Amino acid sequence: MKKNEILEEILNEVEKHPEIMSRREALKYLSVSPMAASILAGATIGASSVSASSAKGKIVIVGGGLAGMSTAARLNNTLSNADITVIEPDPTSVSYQPGQTLVGAGLWDAADITYNRDDFLPSGVKLIKGSVTAFNPDSNSVTVDGSQEVTYDHMIIATGLMLNYAAIKGLDGVITSSGTDNASVKKTVGKDGVHSIYFRDGSTATWEGIQELVAKAKAHKGPEKLQAVFTHPNTPIKCGGAPKKIMYLVNSRLEEAGVRDKVELTLYPNGGKMFGVPEYHEAILQQYKDRGFKWHYAHNLVEIDTKGKVATFNHHWTEKGAWDEDLEEYGVELKSELVEVPYDFIHITPPMKAPDVVANSDVGSDKGWVPVTKETMRHVKYENVWCLGDVAAVPMGKTGGSVRKQYKVVVDNLVASMEGKSLPSKYGGYTVCPLITSIGTVMLAEFDWSKKPTPSFPLDPTKERWIWWLLKVYALKPMTIHGMLSGRA
Repeated sequence: MKKNEILEEILNEVEKHPEIMSRREALKYLSVSPMAASILAGATIGASSVSASSAKGKIVIVGGGLAGMSTAARLNNTLSNADITVIEPDPTSVSYQPGQTLVGAGLWDAADITYNRDDFLPSGVKLIKGSVTAFNPDSNSVTVDGSQEVTYDHMIIATGLMLNYAAIKGLDGVITSSGTDNASVKKTVGKDGVHSIYFRDGSTATWEGIQELVAKAKAHKGPEKLQAVFTHPNTPIKCGGAPKKIMYLVNSRLEEAGVRDKVELTLYPNGGKMFGVPEYHEAILQQYKDRGFKWHYAHNLVEIDTKGKVATFNHHWTEKGAWDEDLEEYGVELKSELVEVPYDFIHITPPMKAPDVVANSDVGSDKGWVPVTKETMRHVKYENVWCLGDVAAVPMGKTGGSVRKQYKVVVDNLVASMEGKSLPSKYGGYTVCPLITSIGTVMLAEFDWSKKPTPSFPLDPTKERWIWWLLKVYALKPMTIHGMLSGRA
């Protein structure tokens, strides 16, 4: 996509939200901002950096979401004799999942983030509208829908992960794709004060739930505050900042309605810190203190009584154990207790796992995720198998920003492998979390495996800024949908 087309898409997004900024104001900002210039340049730089290759081979991509379809497009741009097949059952697999937070806060509609898979299938790339039900890496094939065998020379796994709501007692269902397979989950999530932005219907219901909370707060007369609870599970999750983003946005909506003083907002994360990068941890902690939020570390949601509106957490900690004569040191004892927490509104971040078909196959690992060499994204056992996105077993990296780095590495290395060359590209663990801190401000948390801030712009990355809000709300979706999915951003 050309630079002026990306610019027009950004301005189209601006026109949907005139209450924040006019098209004229946005155009003026985009014309003078170094940040905007960098973003727009990124939309076209991929086109010139991809080198044509005459390498031949049959490539199968399992998964047609952002990771899989962007990789298909970039491979298609690179190979002069491309033979690429994408296997994906969800007709809306390329929908913009980061926007579900904004839908949940009433800033966008579901239609703003829903895109059709077939509209973004690269020309000449084949599509199988089915699900892989078996991986057969020793015979270089996969089985689709239990019957169709598809062979490959190289395979790329980009299945994403599963939202395992059923792991919490009292909830139903497992979601395999954000826009589908959610009927059982909606039996308990999306009503009666129980909400989750991690699937598309759930994000729409979350906005309804926030409005119900505001109305309840306006009518509330008692001395006790209403309770809004936010959870973060004991598994790796996609978009690790989302549990906090929706908390900040609920806070903004309550302030906007003049009822913030009637509601207590509390985060219950399984871990022992706000963020894995110390600088961002300290910044978020201060933001929580400034806003009067509460938090309780080392709490994992294990059960919910949706009728009685009580959430049960496993609170866990360690204590010094008995003296070990052989090691000449004290042991460590794991302790835990169940804690019941009443709620009026609860946002649940579900436990997440690799798809069962991956976890139970030879391409999976003991923990389910696909084991790859983290720099090259190549499978540790099968040299013609590659993986990227949420299902890859790499430290951190379960964000769209990570995929933007990973898919270029995968394409460079796969093509080099097809040409019989050494692998030229390395993924450095880049991850970005545009942490929404209010309606109008974002802290742009960028980091890598060093667990240190790695800002792309010469600004303090721990500060909340309105320009990052403009990036999050206006620029990132056009860059993703029209940049990455064309294989050029």
